[in-house]
Amino acid sequence: MRVHGRVTGLMGTALRGLAGLALGAAGAMVEVVFLVLAALGCAYAFVFSRGRDTVPRVVAGGALRLAEAERRRLDALLGGSGDVGGYGPLRALAYLVLRLPVAFLGGVLILLLVYGAGAAVTLFGGWMMGRAPDGIEPTPWLIAYVVGAGLVLLYLDLQGLVGVAALERRLVRRCLGPSPLQAYERRIAQLSESRAEVVDAVNDERRRIERDLHDGVQQRLVGLAMLIGRARRSGDPERSAELMRQAHEESQRALEDLREVAWRVYPAALDSDGLRAALETVAERSVVPVTIAYGPDRRLPSPVETVAYFVVCEAVTNAAKHSGAGRVNVRILERGTMLVVRIEDDGAGGADPAGGGLAGLARRVAALDGRLRVHSPTGGPTVVSAELPCG
Repeated sequence: MRVHGRVTGLMGTALRGLAGLALGAAGAMVEVVFLVLAALGCAYAFVFSRGRDTVPRVVAGGALRLAEAERRRLDALLGGSGDVGGYGPLRALAYLVLRLPVAFLGGVLILLLVYGAGAAVTLFGGWMMGRAPDGIEPTPWLIAYVVGAGLVLLYLDLQGLVGVAALERRLVRRCLGPSPLQAYERRIAQLSESRAEVVDAVNDERRRIERDLHDGVQQRLVGLAMLIGRARRSGDPERSAELMRQAHEESQRALEDLREVAWRVYPAALDSDGLRAALETVAERSVVPVTIAYGPDRRLPSPVETVAYFVVCEAVTNAAKHSGAGRVNVRILERGTMLVVRIEDDGAGGADPAGGGLAGLARRVAALDGRLRVHSPTGGPTVVSAELPCG
C-alpha cells in the first residue's frame, strides 16, 4: 500500500512538472510579444523624456504581473519558487528576458517527448496489427534495438526536463529573490524577533505553571493541612480517623494534580520513548477520541520532537475545550527535510490564531525556523499544521 502511494505520488509530481513546463513554454510566447513591445515603449520613453523615464508605467506594471504569474506557476507546479518578493520592474524585466531560452528549451523537450511517444505507438501498433510501417519487418534484434534506443532517449529527455525545472527555480530565485545583503538583514531581523518571541513564550509558560500550581496543587495542600490540623485538635478518635481518611484522599488528589502539572510541563516519555509514545499518551488522556497516523521510522532531534509534541497537545486540548469536536485526527510525516504535523478536528471552528495558546505555539515553531498555519472557518473543520526543519 505504501509503495502504491509513493508511485502515485511520483506520477502526480511528474504530471504537474510536465504541465508546469508546458505552461511556461506557452507563457514564453506571450512574453516575447510583451518584451518586443516593452523595448519599443522604453525606447520611446527614453527619447521623449530625455532620459528621465526609462521604464513606462504600463511596461513596469506588465512586467511585474507577468513575473508574478511565473512565480505562482512555479509554486503550484514545479516545487516552489523559494523566498522571493520585493523586486522592482527592472528585475522583473531581466527575469522575463533570461527565462525565455529556458522556457523554449523545456517546450522543445516536451515536443520531443510527445513525438517519441507517438512514433513508438505507431511503430509497435503497426507491428502488432501485422502491418510493418515503411516495410520494416520486426525481428527480435530490431525490436531489442528499438526498445533500448527508445528507453535511452526517453531517459535523456526526462533528465533534460528535470534540469529545465531546476533551472527555472534557480533563475527565479536569482532574479527575483533577495540579494545576499537583503537575505542577511532579513535573517537577522527574523532571529531577533524569534528570540524575543521565545522569551515571551518562556514567560507565558512560567505564568501558566504558576497558575496551575496556585489554583490546583496549592489549594489541595492547603486543604490537606487544614484536615490534618483538625484531626490533631479533635478529641474524638472516630472523628480523628475520619479526618485522617479525608486527608489521605486529599493527598492522593494533590499528587494527581502535581503529576498533571509535571506532565504538561514536559512528559518524561518524550525523552525515554520518543514522540510516538508521548503522542499516544496524549490520545489516551484526551476526552475526545484521537487518531494518530505516525510516519517517521526514526528518532527525530529532541527540539523538533518537543515542539511537535506541544503543537499536538495544545491543538487537542483546544479541540476538547472550545470547539465541541467529536474526533481529532493527528498526522505526523516527513516531507524531505521537514517534519509536517497536521491536526484536524470536526468541531465548530472559529479558532483565533492570535489567541494565547496558538500564539505561543507559533512562537515555539518560529524558534525552530518552522511555520505554523491555522485554518478554522466558522462551522469547521479546524486544521492546525506545522512544518519543522528536521534535516
